[in-house]
Formats: sequence, C-alpha cells, structure tokens
Amino acid sequence: MFSLESSRRMVARTAAVALAGAVCAATMSGSAEVIVNGKDSTQRYPFMVSIPVTGVDDPTFKGVCGGSLIDSKWVLTAAHCVDPKLVTLDGTVRIGSAWRNSGGTVRSVEKTVTHPRYENGDNAGPNRNDVALVRLNRSVTEQPIRIADRPGRPGTATRILGFGTVDDAPDLNEWVFPNRLQELDTRRGAVSECAPGYASDTRLCTISQVPKAMARNGDSGGPQLQRDRRGRWELIGVTSGPGAPGVRCSEGPGLYSSAPVYAGWIHKEMIRNS
Repeated sequence: MFSLESSRRMVARTAAVALAGAVCAATMSGSAEVIVNGKDSTQRYPFMVSIPVTGVDDPTFKGVCGGSLIDSKWVLTAAHCVDPKLVTLDGTVRIGSAWRNSGGTVRSVEKTVTHPRYENGDNAGPNRNDVALVRLNRSVTEQPIRIADRPGRPGTATRILGFGTVDDAPDLNEWVFPNRLQELDTRRGAVSECAPGYASDTRLCTISQVPKAMARNGDSGGPQLQRDRRGRWELIGVTSGPGAPGVRCSEGPGLYSSAPVYAGWIHKEMIRNS
C-alpha cells in the first residue's frame, strides 16, 4: 500500500514527466526535457526564455520550460508547456538571461495560443504539433531569433539550450536544476536514427555530439539552433521529447518540433492575436 507521501511523490513525478513531452526509460510517462551532460552557456543568447510552471495535480511541483523570443512580444514554446491539463503557468517569463532566476527582462504572460492539432503522446508515442505561442504584456528590447527558412540536412551541426535537470536519475527528488543556462552541441539526425514513427517532416530527430548527453525534464519548449550562411544563430527546433521509447534520455535521440514547418501558422497567429 502506498503512503500518502509516496502518493504525493507519484503525482509530482507524473506532473514532472508530463512536462517533458514524451517518455524516457528513466521516467514513468509523459514529457519534459533537460540537458544532461551539457555545459554552462558560452555566449549570450538574448532570445532564450525561461517559463516557470506549476503542476496541475500537485501545486507543490515547481518546474520550468524553455522558449524562444521570436518577436518583441512573442515567445515560441512547446504546446505541452502550456497545456492546462498538465501545468499552470506561473504568470511571468524571463527573457535573455543566462540565469534561471535572475537577470534579463521579466514580463507577464498576456495570452497563449496552442496549435489546434496538438496531441500529447503520453506513452503512445511522440507529441504531435507540439508548438505554442506566448504573448507578453509588453515588448522587450532583447533581440529575437529568426526562424530558419528550413532545417539543415541530416548531419548539420546544431545546438540546444535549456535550464532542465542535469541529472538523469529516475527519482525526481534527485533531479538537479542548474542556475546557469546549459548548452549542448548536437546534429540533425536522419529519420531512421529515431524510433519508427517518431521523426517526420514536422519532428526533427536530433543526435548529441557528446556521449551520454541530451535534453531532459525542464528543457521542453527550448530552442534548437543552427548557423546561417553568415554564421548567425537561427531557430530550427522546439524541444518536444525523446526520439525513442524505453531509452534513458541521456542515451537516446531527442525530438524537436520543426519551427520552419510551422512558420506560416506562427506568423498568422501573431497577426491575428496582436
């Protein structure tokens, strides 16, 4: 028989995992991502956004999602990061800081817009159409990141960012969330490098260039970047979940919603909801 305390931990874990976007072997179900075995950020990322969230079933669970500033008043994140069945937004976001709880610019969340065909995969597979927009109450001065025209081909060097847990432990009580923004060098993977049915034209398979490293709980919604022809960062992906079931997050591929594929929807909704 479960004790009341163990039941609370179970609920908290469910909320935490739901925040990840899909299932890793180290977790029980749901979603959420964090960079395991990444490193402290090596440069400024003025477009990086930290989005505090609270578990719906257990308000004691305090988590975080990532996001990308794509306009002076708009942030792109994962749909499961604003899913009211999973989490409640704490009401503010932090833009442009390398620190999770300080620096940058803080703004209130005025509105969220979720893709109409978003589906949470839970244990049945990947999230689908896992993108959403957050409208800020006031503009910010940080430089937004441009959405790429298209993702690079498989093998293209990429980078992911996040404030997610740096520990791949199965027990959420052992998770360690960094104060400093983490980065990890990755590459675009071929569809075949993710599990069957996971990667597609809308979901990018992503492979770490560092052993035993990948996004995990807390990195959901954060950016995947590539360099443009001038060497500047541009946005290609939104952290959605692992790219294979039954594999520890740090040992498997990652899955990212393709920002270029959704660019038309993004721009249309920003105009409609301006």
